[in-house]
Amino acid sequence: MRILGINCLNHDAAVSVIEDGKILFAAHAERYSRVKNDMYLNDTIMKEAFSYGEPDKIAYYERPWIKKSRQLYAGQYSEVFNKSNLPSNYLDPWLNGRKINYIDHHLSHAAAGYYTSPYNEAAVLVIDGIGEWDVLTIWHGKGKNLKKIHSVKYPHSLGLFYSAATQNIGLKPCEEEYILMGMSGWGKDKHWNQLKDDFFNPDELLKLNFNLHKGLGDYGKDYEQFDMAASTQTLTEHILDRIVKYTKQLLPNVNNLVYMGGCALNCVANGKILPKYYKKHWIMPNPGDAGSSLGAAAAVYGDHVEWSGAFLGTNIKGKYPVKSALKLLLKGEIIGIANGKAEFGPRALGNRSLLADPRGSKIKDKVNEIKRRQKFRPFAPAVLEEYADEIFNMPVKRVPYMQYTATCKQPDKYPAICHVDNTSRVQTVSKKDNPGFYALLKTFHAKTGCPMLLNTSLNIKGQPIVNTTAHALEFENHYSVKVLTHE
Repeated sequence: MRILGINCLNHDAAVSVIEDGKILFAAHAERYSRVKNDMYLNDTIMKEAFSYGEPDKIAYYERPWIKKSRQLYAGQYSEVFNKSNLPSNYLDPWLNGRKINYIDHHLSHAAAGYYTSPYNEAAVLVIDGIGEWDVLTIWHGKGKNLKKIHSVKYPHSLGLFYSAATQNIGLKPCEEEYILMGMSGWGKDKHWNQLKDDFFNPDELLKLNFNLHKGLGDYGKDYEQFDMAASTQTLTEHILDRIVKYTKQLLPNVNNLVYMGGCALNCVANGKILPKYYKKHWIMPNPGDAGSSLGAAAAVYGDHVEWSGAFLGTNIKGKYPVKSALKLLLKGEIIGIANGKAEFGPRALGNRSLLADPRGSKIKDKVNEIKRRQKFRPFAPAVLEEYADEIFNMPVKRVPYMQYTATCKQPDKYPAICHVDNTSRVQTVSKKDNPGFYALLKTFHAKTGCPMLLNTSLNIKGQPIVNTTAHALEFENHYSVKVLTHE
């Protein structure tokens, strides 16, 4: 059975294809349209999805009429009465009247996590901004079955709070929350208790005193921007700690945790909180709404799917350019790699990456200049898995998808990948994860004694990550960075 999973008409549209339990394809629409966080599909991504064959079933990541009931409650009348945002109408040019299986938003998240996980039993935690009504759900996954055992409804949303705070400090909500997370390291969390008292009910697991859908207004207008970011992050960690603890209490005999939803992208919180209550945890590398295209398809399939890694998108053929990349890196150059299948998720993992030697004191500024980013933002290291513990205080042993931060033991030695608080969003790389990227790291280590590289996404701030050979050439020409597509 071939199942086409779709997410669109909200933000970060995506398409996935599963056939008989194998993931054939999964990709973001923005990589094809070149529109950041594109909410719409396009002919190019749909053509690639259909190149794997005609689907037997179609899965959509939420239930539109239930969503409209929540929008009515929220006063979003233009959305309620807009027929163009109905998936059946919007998708018809591609689906030609095929039946659509509508899957609950949070079930799509839960299925994306649990059915790609290595566990036959797990507690599944989903936290996001807004689904249809659910904003937090806890599930028990066992065998093929996913059972919801707890939920919190709109507007009492941790994700909404974080997005509102993102807007409050001058960033774009539902897009630039990761910048707030980076800013938090520069500030002091001296307002977090006041934020807690002002916005959260202390007697409930997760209950807001106000609906924050329209933001925080001019709250904290006298607060320093970085302090507001730090306070928001600390409070978020405090609430997440309470939620994960409660999840463990609900399923005390279950030792594995699957964590999904947009809030699972908060790698700073993940490394601090999850290991306190669970030794084993899984975050699918695309835990937000785009990943729900895969989750909707997996929910229709109703069983675990084969997970071989995050490289599920458009393929740039050719041998991984180890020798040519090494030559340029040893000269101190910043290079791009666009080779193999594109990563499904917001983070480049070696196949669509901008790479540099992490030891140079000026490298961080040079990369930020290329990417047109704020100077305060950190960069991530990609490190040989066998050397990770030697360089970092790792919260978990393997982190192939950059989902946790770790403290660097020698920050002065690797200034380009250390944040102001000496933490790094670590990616461990093994031969199994990515043979080509592993070979590059291995040869770089043999030549320099350094087992890692600075690794950031091959894009410019506000633009999607490079997807095709043509995009790679365009990036090279526009930004004067050599982009290698094959050996």
